[in-house]
Amino acid sequence: MAAHTRTYAVAGLTLVAAVTAGCSGSGSHAGAGSPASGSTTVSGQQQPAPTESNPPGDIPDNQVYVAYQPASGSFTGFTVKVPEGWARTSQGSTTAFTDKLNTVRITAVSASGAPTTGSVTNTVVPQLRAQVPKFSSPKVSEVNRHAGRVVLLTYQGDSAKDPVTGKVVRDAFERYAFYRAGHEVDLTLSGPVKADNVDPWRIVSDSFTWR
Repeated sequence: MAAHTRTYAVAGLTLVAAVTAGCSGSGSHAGAGSPASGSTTVSGQQQPAPTESNPPGDIPDNQVYVAYQPASGSFTGFTVKVPEGWARTSQGSTTAFTDKLNTVRITAVSASGAPTTGSVTNTVVPQLRAQVPKFSSPKVSEVNRHAGRVVLLTYQGDSAKDPVTGKVVRDAFERYAFYRAGHEVDLTLSGPVKADNVDPWRIVSDSFTWR
């Protein structure tokens, strides 16, 4: 009888061990399939885009600039340096040079008088507010450039939607209004809000010269 009792005891211990091992193994498999504490897993999530050598919108420090003088149009009596290699487009009295996210836009028009901070505030700002998507933060001031004292308008707005990606970029704009003898040339420089283009834009705006 004692032998039978020992046999039952051993069998009982074996069964308990098997059940315990099974429960432990089940918990281990569940843990391996779950994300670590504090992490999230999204099915189909894309990997981050590769880091560029320059932040998006930053014009390289080694950018070369070349002089541009319009060969035709309502007024051709000026030159301004523009970044070499940028794509050029013309429409009416406006010529634009574009590369990736940045644009240099030049518009020459006839004007009866020199622009002032008041005329830009009262006339140009409302026009741009109606034309530029999500126009905001307009600031008008007078600044000195090599060509003399000019009226500067800074503002922000959304870019046009990229035809391929559909992406819209928040842009910062600098619009310089140069004037002489009935002729006004508006030089508008634009690029992403966080791009560090202070030096390139100063090179371009300082290069403007009447001829």
